[in-house]
Amino acid sequence: MQTPFYQYDLALLNDTLNAAVAQATRYGYTIHYALKANANPALLKIISGAGFGADCVSGNEIKVALKNGFKPQGIVFAGVGKTDWEIEYAIEQNIQCIHCESVQEFQVIEQIAQKLNKTASIALRINPNVDANTHKSITTGLKENKFGMSAEEASLILNSANKYKNINLVGLHFHIGSQIMNMEVFKNLALEVNRIQERLQSKALPYLNLGGGLGIDYINPSINRIADFEGYFKTINQWLNPGKEQTIHFELGRSLVGQCGQLYTRVLYTKTTKSRNFAIVDAGMNALIRPALYGAIHRIENISKIEYPTIATYDVVGPICETTDCFGEQVNLPNTERGDLLVVHSCGAYAESMASDYNLRERPKSVFNHSGLALLPKH
Repeated sequence: MQTPFYQYDLALLNDTLNAAVAQATRYGYTIHYALKANANPALLKIISGAGFGADCVSGNEIKVALKNGFKPQGIVFAGVGKTDWEIEYAIEQNIQCIHCESVQEFQVIEQIAQKLNKTASIALRINPNVDANTHKSITTGLKENKFGMSAEEASLILNSANKYKNINLVGLHFHIGSQIMNMEVFKNLALEVNRIQERLQSKALPYLNLGGGLGIDYINPSINRIADFEGYFKTINQWLNPGKEQTIHFELGRSLVGQCGQLYTRVLYTKTTKSRNFAIVDAGMNALIRPALYGAIHRIENISKIEYPTIATYDVVGPICETTDCFGEQVNLPNTERGDLLVVHSCGAYAESMASDYNLRERPKSVFNHSGLALLPKH
């Protein structure tokens, strides 16, 4: 198969989904899959078939979720900048609830619901000002971030909710960031949610959503293939004090699909300068933008020389006319040559979903492996 391409290990995906469900079920928790991580239809059909709900952040994501088997009553809709048509579409589809992120958005939703002569179910997204201790670009729960409303604003809405005839206020929503590996962060979130719920007297509301953010091991993906769902849900259960009738919801994306995808790319050229060895590959940052955007680290292997000893370090770079088009600096690889096949691991999340045609390059195709064994292309 022509490189570059994404390869998805569907056996690992199923193992990961089963692990997540097993741990969430212990506490009666509900998981909504975050489509923004990866909306490949083949993956979505498997995830919806496993009984997951969907977390959507655009009207088009709702459309794709419905098309690929997710039930309306399991779809939640977040996003700080929902357009009128997206809100209207969400209400018309009778999804589980809209996560409202500002006072003005609440008023707009009420107006649209009134126009449609329907009732919109809403959960208020509150910014808890909890530091996720992750990259600044994927932190969402600090007071300087654009997401959510303050507890004070939520209180005003809660105290006047009975004035809105076309709104069904069902609960609260929180989300503090992504790629979180330290369980202490989730403990802090649970404790802050407790404080906010006591302050707002919201425990009588039936719905409580703590977002997602559970990270994966990008450094040792072959060792830690499945995220720590046990530690994650156990931490929440230990520290969260919900209302007796509240159902607890989560929005996991990266932790469900991140490790099941890889990006395969072939070396076009190698060259050496006074200070660097370069391996120039046929995949660019249009196929995987995380290293350029966040300085993210992905494990890279030369699988054409898998048994060779490591003898050099390379900057693995793409063909795009940007210096940031780099998958890894000073990567330890065997003696790498034109035609060698490299694999970039942990590309199941935020690779295909963030792909573009920058420089008018074609987006990589996707292939699917059901056996758990890598399918290597011929030259």
